[in-house]
Amino acid sequence: MSLPEGDWPHKQNVQRKKYTCGYSDCSREVGSDKGWEFHQSSNSQRIAHIYICPVCCRPTFFDSVNQIPGTQLGTNIEHLPKEISQLYSEVRKSTSQGAYTAAVLSCRKLLMHIAVEQGAQSNGSFVDYVDYLVDNHFAPPKSQPWVDRIRQKGNEANHEIKIMVKSDAQEIMTFLEMLLKFIYEFPQKAQSAVLPPGQ
Repeated sequence: MSLPEGDWPHKQNVQRKKYTCGYSDCSREVGSDKGWEFHQSSNSQRIAHIYICPVCCRPTFFDSVNQIPGTQLGTNIEHLPKEISQLYSEVRKSTSQGAYTAAVLSCRKLLMHIAVEQGAQSNGSFVDYVDYLVDNHFAPPKSQPWVDRIRQKGNEANHEIKIMVKSDAQEIMTFLEMLLKFIYEFPQKAQSAVLPPGQ
């Protein structure tokens, strides 16, 4: 997605920067030299920039520490049902703000939605839902150690006074991406590949 055709008035040539666009529907590795600079009054030092993404035409703010919107974990996945797509988008947006505990908790909820959508009972526990997905072959063979880690991380985030970090979110999101692609994206792509054109 990009902005409607147009331009940013008074944009300037700025020091070129490579970055990953933080907008989930773009997420491209880009290089930009268009935008604005903030100069410190006392010494005219450049301490912040706003860059315009050359792909989606939206602005990203940088200072010495922050990128806003930040880079999101995960990748775009096609053919997701509406509610699951919305939850997955919320998870990715949480990671762009460094809200990794919120992201892990949202991953728990998303796993529950996936399991119920695939036939699990709606009143189960988080472990019940993970077990359902494993027992019904939505997780790959020999993934039991990984699945055990997902159970552990999900329960730590929900039941213990523990703050999740980026690696925790990456771990559970990798598992989620695999499930979402296996259940939703790959079957649709396979069906499209075998159907004659126009069907």
